[in-house]
Amino acid sequence: MSIPQTGGDPLEREDQLTAFFAEGCKPREKWRIGTEHEKFGFQQDSRKPLPYEGPCSIRAMLVGLSDVFDWKPIEESGNLIGLQKGGANISLEPGGQLELSGAPLETVHETCDEVNQHLHEVRTIADRIGAGFIGIGAAPTWTHDEMPVMPKARYRLMSDYMTRVGKHGRDMMFRTCSVQVNLDYSSESDMVKKLRVAFALQPVATAFFANSPFYEGRPASELSIRSSFWRDLDADRTGILPFVFEEGFGFEAWKDYALDVPMYFVHRDGVFIDARGQSFRNFMEGRLPALPGEIPLVSDWADHLTTIFPEARIKRFIEMRGADGGPWRSLCALPAFWVGLMYSQSSLDAAWDLVRHWDAATCEGLRVSAAREGLKGGYNRVRMIDCADKALEFAEAGLRERARSSASGSIPDECHFLDALKEILETGITPAEELLDLYRNDWKGSLNPVFEECSY
Repeated sequence: MSIPQTGGDPLEREDQLTAFFAEGCKPREKWRIGTEHEKFGFQQDSRKPLPYEGPCSIRAMLVGLSDVFDWKPIEESGNLIGLQKGGANISLEPGGQLELSGAPLETVHETCDEVNQHLHEVRTIADRIGAGFIGIGAAPTWTHDEMPVMPKARYRLMSDYMTRVGKHGRDMMFRTCSVQVNLDYSSESDMVKKLRVAFALQPVATAFFANSPFYEGRPASELSIRSSFWRDLDADRTGILPFVFEEGFGFEAWKDYALDVPMYFVHRDGVFIDARGQSFRNFMEGRLPALPGEIPLVSDWADHLTTIFPEARIKRFIEMRGADGGPWRSLCALPAFWVGLMYSQSSLDAAWDLVRHWDAATCEGLRVSAAREGLKGGYNRVRMIDCADKALEFAEAGLRERARSSASGSIPDECHFLDALKEILETGITPAEELLDLYRNDWKGSLNPVFEECSY
């Protein structure tokens, strides 16, 4: 979850909100890759989730990472709630999921090196305190009541609000993990094409990375129960957004959409002020009930954009949000997949040609099918496995065209990071289906082994 922003100019006109997105435009040589991934911590002796406090806890993890690996602490109301170093930060999700938001890097090689270093650091401290971490999309055994609550004020506000607007908001907050990649755009038209492809092919990513087949100690109803939770969470701020595919879509349309998403909070001087359900439009007019007479700052707009959760979203970059958390290889494969599609013009054009005739119902149908059936799914005569095959072909061609070698020069491009997806495509079997097979056979119906199988 994003670190709260501070400051910036007052926002007096809506064109300033639109300009916020335009200011994200970068020339190709400045395009970067940012990867975010979450993981569940657990106590090795009990297999219970890590509490916030105690000798084997989230706080002990953060203190250890700060002391041993020189991360700078981030506090809220006297509580340690995150770390920063360089362009990266480590933050906490509501149920104690540990998230690395990586630095903006030039190549997938660098991203994977960053992942390796982070997981090494996490494992080092976890071993010292008796903890472990697993890469999986949903908590396999824990109930809601077993989950700790992190001492972050925004989560208290969000958790209560979630119960009013959907069925699975708290499930998403406390018991899911994802891996995401953030990519740049050069212009408004470039953003439009990338965002449309991102929405249309997000179900392919959901299928490839489906890795949450368990829920409360038994097989779940879908291969990605994490993805299914998002379908009944908060209709105001989630889903596949049909207006993105309409003629004339651009920064202005995204601004209008974001303005109409109800607010959660305003952050002032380290305090989260309750603005749940209130209107950012009223805030612009100085009529926000939570802060009467005040108008927002740029940081308030940046914070508000972090409370919008569709399958892809714009800030000053584009976030791809459709993949379950998973093993090390998936943490490198996801950025490789999207970089190959998005950072090569020929691959992006090919991907758009593949999906340009799909309507919103097809995109949503594929989203539902991806969570339920993985690569065996489809909708409206569109077969998921065919889309995955084409998308992977385009991604590999894009990475080959980029020809970004490793630091040593021994690896000529980034294509090998797609090997994990090639293996999944060849068999048609997702990580979730592999786990279900282990559960039914080798594990003899027990989920205890999942903590070893999915450990980093």
